[in-house]
Amino acid sequence: MQELIEQIAKAIVEKPEEVRVRRIEGEHTVIIELRVAKEDLGKIIGKKGKTITAMRTILNATRAQKDKRQVLEVVE
Repeated sequence: MQELIEQIAKAIVEKPEEVRVRRIEGEHTVIIELRVAKEDLGKIIGKKGKTITAMRTILNATRAQKDKRQVLEVVE
């Protein structure tokens, strides 16, 4: 799943080489942290948060582990 988020983010931003995706697995939750260049933060979030909301929707629709909730966080 983190590969999918990484590919989507790299397609959106100006500096794809600075895209970093990290997976943190907890007992009931999987957190996927997305880091981008500071100037690309607005592109990832999108107008009124529509881009990041769409990415979160894709993540939830394609989740592999049904027993764990997946959360996408954008980290500065």
